[in-house]
Amino acid sequence: MTRAADMADKKGNTNDTNDTTDTLVVRPRRVVWMSGALALLLLTVFVTVALLLRSQDTGVIFMVSDQIAMIGVGVMLAGAAMLFATPRVRADRDGVYVRNIGVSRRFTWDEVLSVSFPDGASFARLELPDYEYYSMMAIQAVDREHAVQAVRALRRLHAAANRG
Repeated sequence: MTRAADMADKKGNTNDTNDTTDTLVVRPRRVVWMSGALALLLLTVFVTVALLLRSQDTGVIFMVSDQIAMIGVGVMLAGAAMLFATPRVRADRDGVYVRNIGVSRRFTWDEVLSVSFPDGASFARLELPDYEYYSMMAIQAVDREHAVQAVRALRRLHAAANRG
């Protein structure tokens, strides 16, 4: 979880217009490590198998193209594993942008009733009208304190937007 305003101050970029817009960016932590480890494992296994295809006589004739295809499958599976590291939540005073795996959506704070993290849920969620909700995969229960801080920050932004 980072704040763009803090980052700008650290870089020495100041804004003379007194714009106090905080942008909250939340990314998952633990799943990034797990996805990276899984991707590395998949790639290693498929490259190893590809290299060993032609080293033993199994009765089947493997070509260089088969080895290349095997490495290609490993690269695709590793890439698919890394998709779990892409979720992100970006919120500011106007609303919240949620990017999950393959799906992105922007909500204004007027559309959001509350930010919740129900007991036993894997992800935090935005409560919407008509008993609907939208899960935020970037805020995961396995991230523990990071997730708690993210939900609290989103609730503060939501409350500030509703006051204004």
